[in-house]
Amino acid sequence: MKDQEFEHLPSHFGMVSRRDFLKFCTIAAATMGLPMSMGLRMAEAVAAAKRPPVIWLSGQECTGCTETLLRSTHPTVEHLILNLISVDYHETLSVPSGHLAEEAKKASIKENKGKFILVTEGAIPTKDGGIYCLVGGRPVLEIVRETAPYAAAIVAIGSCAAWGGIPAAAPNPTGAVSTQEVLGDKFKVINIPGCPPNPYNFLSTVLYLVTFKKLPELDEKNRPLFAYRRLIHEGCERRPHFDAGRFALEFDDEGHRRGWCLYKLGCKGPVTYNNCPAVLFGDVGARSWPVGTGCPCFGCSEKEVAFTEPIPAMASLKFVEPSPALVGEGAESRPGGRVLRLTPPKTFAPIEAPRGAGPSAATVGVLAGLAGAALGAGAVAASRLGKGKETETAAETKKED
Repeated sequence: MKDQEFEHLPSHFGMVSRRDFLKFCTIAAATMGLPMSMGLRMAEAVAAAKRPPVIWLSGQECTGCTETLLRSTHPTVEHLILNLISVDYHETLSVPSGHLAEEAKKASIKENKGKFILVTEGAIPTKDGGIYCLVGGRPVLEIVRETAPYAAAIVAIGSCAAWGGIPAAAPNPTGAVSTQEVLGDKFKVINIPGCPPNPYNFLSTVLYLVTFKKLPELDEKNRPLFAYRRLIHEGCERRPHFDAGRFALEFDDEGHRRGWCLYKLGCKGPVTYNNCPAVLFGDVGARSWPVGTGCPCFGCSEKEVAFTEPIPAMASLKFVEPSPALVGEGAESRPGGRVLRLTPPKTFAPIEAPRGAGPSAATVGVLAGLAGAALGAGAVAASRLGKGKETETAAETKKED
C-alpha cells in the first residue's frame, strides 16, 4: 500500500502507531483468507468516530476466556478496550460494580439498540429456572434471552458458551447448555470454541463484524472457517513422526523427550478442528501450544470429544472433511474440504531401529586391496593397449617407405 492511501487515518491508535496497527489489520485479513487490501478497510472501520460497543455476559465459566484475551499482544487488551471497541459491560474488566455496573449495562443496551456485539462466556444452566447461576440476583438464563434480541451480532467465546463445555459434561446436574441452545434457531450465534480459545480467533471475528457488517463464513457448527477449517493433525509439527510410526508411549520416555507423535498418549488432533499449531498462544515463540509443549490435544473445540472421551483414549483415524461437490447427496459435507479417510500405513518403521556396527577394519582392508588391484589391472591394460597401438603405427610407416 502507498502512503497516500492511508493518510486519512489517525497517526496513532491509542499508543499504537498507524503503521503497526495497519500491519495487525493486514495480518488479521490474511488469517481470514481475505486480500491484504482488506486490512486498510478494517483500520478505517476501527477509526470511525463511534467504537463498536460490546456487552460481555458471563455464565458458568472459569474466566479463562477473558484471561486468554488479556494475554493478547497485538493489539494489547488496553488498546483493544480503550481504542478499538467499547466494552460497556464486563463483570471482570468493568470499573463499576454492583448496581452501578448493572445500570451501565442497561444504559448501553438502550443507547446502542441493534448496534452492539453481545459476547457470552460460559455455559448457561437451565434446570430449576436457571437458579444455579445468578448475576445481580437474576438467572443469567433470563439476562441472555432478554439481551440477545437487541444485539447486532452474538459471539459465544470458549467451549462452555459454544457447546456447554465442562458444566455440561455428564451428569450435568445444572442442565447447562450452550448460548445457541438457550436462544434457539431464531438467532445465529458465532461460536469460538476452545478451552481457552486463541484470542486472535475472537479478535479477528470482531474485526470482520465491524468492517463488513456481516458474519464471517461459518462451518456447520457456526465456527469461523478461517480458524476451524483444518484438523490440528494436518498442521501439527509432530505429523512426520506419526507418518513414520514414531510414537511416545509414556510421558517422559525417550520418544516423548525427542518430540515424537503423541497419538498413543491420547492426542485428539486427528478429530479436532482448530488452528492452534498455526497461530500458537501467548506470543512467546515456537511450540507455544499444548502439543508443542508435550501435552496431547484433548479436543477442546469438539463437543463430541472434550470432557466426553477419556483423555488417554486414542482418537479415531477415520474422519470426514466434506465438500458438497465431491460427496453424494446426504453425506457429511464441509466447505473447502473433501472426503478423507485417515488410516495408518500397513507397516510402520520400527520405533527403535537396529543400529549396525559399521564395517570392520579387516573388511575395509580387503575392500581397499580389491580396489587397488582393480586400479592396477586397469593401468596395465591401458599401458599394453598404448604399446600395441604404437607398434602398429610403426609397421604401417615402414611399409609405406
